[in-house]
Amino acid sequence: MGGRIPREFIDNLVQRVDIVDVINARVALKKAGANYMACCPFHSEKTPSFTVSPSKQFYHCFGCGAHGTAISFLMNYERLEFIDAVKELAREAGVELPRESHTPRQDGVDPAALYELLERCAVYYKRQLREHPERKRAVDYFKGRGVSGTIAAEFELGYAPEGWDHLAAALGRDTHTTQLLVQAGMWILREGKGGYDRFRERVMFPIRDYRGRVVGFGGRVLDDSTPKYLNSPETPVFHKGQELYGLYQARRALNPLPRVLIVEGYMDVVALHQHDVRYAVATLGTAMTPHHLERVLRYCRDVVFCFDGDRAGRQAAWRALENALPYGRDGVRFSFVFLPEGEDPDSLVRRIGATAFNALVDKATPLSTFFFENLSLEADIRSMDGQARMVERARPLLAKLPEGALRLMMLERLAEWVKLDAHVLMPHLAAPATVRHPKPAARSMRGAHHVASPVRRLIALLLQQPALAQQVAQPERFGALSEPGVRLLQQLLEFLNNKPHITLAGILEHWRGSEDYAHLLRIVEEDVLLPAAGLETEFQASVRRLEAWLIEQQVEQLLSKSRYSRLDEQEMVRLKDLLHRQHEQGVLSVEEPTSSKNAYN
Repeated sequence: MGGRIPREFIDNLVQRVDIVDVINARVALKKAGANYMACCPFHSEKTPSFTVSPSKQFYHCFGCGAHGTAISFLMNYERLEFIDAVKELAREAGVELPRESHTPRQDGVDPAALYELLERCAVYYKRQLREHPERKRAVDYFKGRGVSGTIAAEFELGYAPEGWDHLAAALGRDTHTTQLLVQAGMWILREGKGGYDRFRERVMFPIRDYRGRVVGFGGRVLDDSTPKYLNSPETPVFHKGQELYGLYQARRALNPLPRVLIVEGYMDVVALHQHDVRYAVATLGTAMTPHHLERVLRYCRDVVFCFDGDRAGRQAAWRALENALPYGRDGVRFSFVFLPEGEDPDSLVRRIGATAFNALVDKATPLSTFFFENLSLEADIRSMDGQARMVERARPLLAKLPEGALRLMMLERLAEWVKLDAHVLMPHLAAPATVRHPKPAARSMRGAHHVASPVRRLIALLLQQPALAQQVAQPERFGALSEPGVRLLQQLLEFLNNKPHITLAGILEHWRGSEDYAHLLRIVEEDVLLPAAGLETEFQASVRRLEAWLIEQQVEQLLSKSRYSRLDEQEMVRLKDLLHRQHEQGVLSVEEPTSSKNAYN
């Protein structure tokens, strides 16, 4: 089946299945009041902390923080990608997937045709390594690097012979094939007429995605010419910032993956796998990205970054650390291996062997240790100025960490480094930047004090009890508020008004893939599986607060206008009405500046 599964089908599927049945088929659940309990399948524990809610169709582990829907469970437990999890869920529910056509997209790109073409390219390059008259150079290169025939076959290593159009001649010169070769980045068009093969006189490394589809290639020269390595360009099916070389092979060799070692080069991965270090993968000439981390953490929770021990290597490691911090939730382990000078993973594993190399990885530097050691190099913590500098440097970085034990311990460790009492330091660093919700800039009520955003609270309550949306009339009126999250709140209210009986799981799956999905998940984490008692009262109070904010903002806008121009009759009536409503609600109104009084005359 090609293309995307319709959103409506996924929404209906999530409403149809029972998460208890899905999980109980894999993990033995026991009834515990309104919910079900078990020992968490995602981390080791003796006392059950894994809870499944039938009413919300949602699971949550109070030990490691794992949580999600039936689809999320299949993705994490069975190591499936989203599409594959939906297919499996549909199979178990006895629901037939909708038939989708294989027609090309409107931009003229047919991904299925590109995957098929790239597979043919991989077969062609493999054949050249076995049969081409000039293959000896490529074979000698691989033998010189210690690559065995078995591992070369597993990674489907190949050879692009010298010449300008061997690939095109082998695959076909018709218009359709030429167009696909261009779209796949394998054929470069000349400005005038014709074109030429992108890869020439190089040993070839096919790049397979997590599903095993060839999406691109890496090629290395056989001499000292440049560029030494050449990757496929960005195409509709290949994005360097998302793919990891060797991940497909690592998953096939080890299921589940105990950990992932992230290195820098194709040959590093090939050599490590040959020496039975089967958990090695590589970025494709780019720094580690959030997309890479999200991909890896779907299969394991122990990630080791491998870098050179020189200054450049440590700088690269620090960039990786900064990208890793937002994913440092409980149960996830990040660490760093720094290689001896002059060594790379390929040369080191061949010199010391797999046992010693694995021991080196076992002793990798934890993220927390590298974090504080690196920060201490930038500031002289023997002085107060240096300590203050370290705190300010750490503040935005620690704010990236999600709530949990790691974040708490990192904050306590920072207090130890700068020789401050943790209770003194932590209030200044405790709230992560991603969950701070300031009041609108226009607010100036006398006696106002900091309170949690009612917008965020309303979203949290709606996620727990979707039927509450029926109590809010005309949600579009809140669109005038300059408050973070208002747009999402409006969308959520409108969606739930049409589907008041939807579950929490249904809401999350409807928003999966959107820019708001991560925000919804963070909100769920804070108030997971709350009891229904008292939610309606709190919801109504939060709506009243939001309405009061809306009135106050409108009042301030009219007062602001009155300071430089006269309000017309309709605006005066509007202002008086708002002030009256403000008084009825018992809201402290803004103080009217004396300069605006002439506007009422």
